Amino acid sequence: MIKRLLSYFFPIPHKVVKSPVSEQLEITWLNGKLILDTKHANYSYGSLQKILHYGLQQIGFDNIREMQNILILGVGGGSVIKTLLEEIKFEGMLTGVDLDPVVLQIAKKYFDLKEDEQLKLYQQDALNFIMKNNEQFDLIIIDIFQDIIMPDFLFEKPFIDHVKKSMSLSGTLLFNTIVYNHQIQEKIAFYKHHFHQNDYKIYSFPEIEEKNELIIIQKK
Repeated sequence: MIKRLLSYFFPIPHKVVKSPVSEQLEITWLNGKLILDTKHANYSYGSLQKILHYGLQQIGFDNIREMQNILILGVGGGSVIKTLLEEIKFEGMLTGVDLDPVVLQIAKKYFDLKEDEQLKLYQQDALNFIMKNNEQFDLIIIDIFQDIIMPDFLFEKPFIDHVKKSMSLSGTLLFNTIVYNHQIQEKIAFYKHHFHQNDYKIYSFPEIEEKNELIIIQKK
């Protein structure tokens, strides 16, 4: 494929799709692979995959392989799911939730993301999902953006409390954020205060890929 070969020299646009959530999604060939972007950010298989890969490394691949079930809030093109299945060889249950029906269609069509006995996908608002959830997960990955904007509910007490309830006894939370102003820094600080240090270990990894900050929270 000519586009794929040329993409080793410069990005080759493949398709632009309108999104009800992120306005515009761009599928692009880069270094021989398809990536998924919004107007201002990578959504899957580019820098985002590197960021979440780094977070999973900090948790430990061996630790993840011992887990039973993982929840992903914000599926995107499914790059973190591919990392879990193909590189880490995770064999437990995966649950993916994404508000955008278009991004889930793209994940299935262009990035070969398939539901099966191991992976269940839900086109649903993450807040509604977590508020109604009765399961507990060994790992919860939060990667929710509308372009580069993180919805306010992520930093509000009802959502945080239900995320805590959804963590298993030895559960871990991996939260990907973008810090682009002082207000976001204050929101992240407020977020961490909801996890009392007597009960949780909190790790922060700032300035990953420039503006991203990863937060890892583990129950003691």
